Order: sequence, then C-alpha cells, then structure tokens
Amino acid sequence: MVQSTPSSQEIAEALSTPADFDFQLPDPEDEEIQEYDFQQQLDTVWKVCERFDLQTDIWRGRVLRAVRDREKVGGEGRGTGFLNWLKNREITKSQAYALIQLANSADTLLAEGQLNPEDINNFSKRAFVETAKSSPEVQKLVSEAAASGDRITRREVKQLSDEWTAMSSELLPPEVKEKASEGGLPTRHLAPLVKEMEKLPDLHLKPIQQEVAGNPDVDTVKNVTSSARNLSKYLDAAAQVQTLKQGSLDLEMALEEALRLDCLNVAADLVKQANNLEQTVGKLFTTWTRLGKLADRLYVDTGASNPHLRSLLTCLETLTSDMIEVQLDEEGEQSVRLRVMTED
Repeated sequence: MVQSTPSSQEIAEALSTPADFDFQLPDPEDEEIQEYDFQQQLDTVWKVCERFDLQTDIWRGRVLRAVRDREKVGGEGRGTGFLNWLKNREITKSQAYALIQLANSADTLLAEGQLNPEDINNFSKRAFVETAKSSPEVQKLVSEAAASGDRITRREVKQLSDEWTAMSSELLPPEVKEKASEGGLPTRHLAPLVKEMEKLPDLHLKPIQQEVAGNPDVDTVKNVTSSARNLSKYLDAAAQVQTLKQGSLDLEMALEEALRLDCLNVAADLVKQANNLEQTVGKLFTTWTRLGKLADRLYVDTGASNPHLRSLLTCLETLTSDMIEVQLDEEGEQSVRLRVMTED
C-alpha cells in the first residue's frame, strides 16, 4: 500500500538531486562544442530544475494546506491568520490555492496507488498538473508510462488522453477505431471530433458517423470535425436567440438548406452574432436605465448653486435621454443614434 503522504526522506531519495545546484553549464562562446551536445547538456540541467520545482511546489502546497486547516481548527473562523501568513511571504491567494490544489492532486494520485513517489521524477511540472486534471483512466495510462521510465511532458499526457478519448468513445464507428489502432489514423485528430460529437443530439450524429466510416482518413475527419463544430454552434446559438422564437421558423429545415448549400459556417456565425446582439441590447437597456436613475437622483440632490454638477448632467443628456447618441471617433465624423422605446 502506497502512503498517501510520502515522508521527507522518501521524497529526497526520489529526487536524487544535488543539494547545492552547482551545475556546470556549457560555454555559449565555445565553438568546439557541437550544437547537439550543447543543447543536450542544457536540457539535462533544465529537467533537473523542473523536477525539483515540481517537488518543491507540491510540498509548498502541503505547507499552505496545513496553515489553512490549522486556521479552521483554532483560528477566528475568518481566515485572517492564513491571509496574514500569505501576506508575510508575498503569496497571493490564487497562487496559494493553486499550490494547495497541486498538493491535493499529488496526494490523491499517491493514495490511490496510481503513482509511486519515485515516478514523480519522470514528470515535468506542467505534465503533472495536466495529469492531475485528467480522468482516472488517463491518469492510469500516464502513471504506467511514468513507471516504465518514460519522460512525461504535456505532449505525452495529451497523446495518451487523445488515445483514450478516441478508443473508448462509443460515438466513433468501428471502421475508424480499427484504422486508428493500426496507426493509420492519428488519435490527435479523432479526439476533437469526439468532443464535438458529444455536444450534438442523436438526430445529427448518424450522418457524421456514416461519412467518417465511409472515408476514415485524416482529411475527412478534419472536415467532419469542422462541420460538427459549426452544427453545434448553430444549434446552441439558435436555441438562445429570442427573436427566432417569435416567428414561424423551422430551424431544422433552415439547417438542412444550409447543409445543402454548404453554408453552415455562415449560418452558424449569423445566429451566434444574433445571440450576441440580443445580449448586448439587454445589457445596454439595463445600463441605460441605471444611468438615468442616477442622473435623476443627482439632479434632485443639486441646485443652481452647483453649476458644475448641473453641467455634468447636461453633457450626459445624450446618453440618458430616449435618443442615445454616441460618437464613434474623436473627430466626431461618425456617430450612432439609438432610440429607446419600451412597452410596459
């Protein structure tokens, strides 16, 4: 059984890192050193520093977690002691909780037996964070790769994640999975397709599955992924546009016509921009109403003895009146006028 929290001695042994960091870096001006050897020497030092940085941040997260939990037990309950502790060490609250999350992820992976302490050496810091965010199945695959001695970077984590997403999905046809397992179709192209298909209702999945099954190649997968993305964007935005609900519109028939004319991307952008405009108008009306109330309140609180405040209100009348006028450039050559007409 792997300990959920390795001891300091275990971590130190796992690191096997020089205590003083007295590295001998190659001389950049030494022309006798081949470029490959120069890069290899620097890469070795970089990996050691990155490994030590990961271990340090995990332990810093554990320290911060202990300070926070101690405050919960014996503090005033408002977290003042924890915040003062951060302030004295010039650590922001967001940084502190990011480190605590990293420590929690490390302890979870260790406690569940997914990862051995000595295997942490094989991770880059960013790869470890990505692994902690991944699903348990992906964590298992990454941990097995680390245990075998593989160097784990974010690229390896993404590759294993893509492989799991593609090969475990029930949305991809068997023909596609078979070609991917044979190495003829990179999973890095299949994972985005699966993610887009997961957003679609069952009604729209069959045509996509038939097309990619008939031509399981990279170009087809890319085209189908783009189509699925536009389709998802169209359906999502169209469902939110209130204006479309007021007329007798058949969204599915409009979609079929867009597909037939190969202009789904334009139709998707159209309804998305319509949704953005509706939200903008709603926010505009809320802001305009608030501005008018504040102007009325200031007018009541002032009088002729406050000419500058009255002048401020006069200048803002182009924004608080029913006819809103805004200049679009400093020269005043372009302006826009909007009339606000509401129905009670």
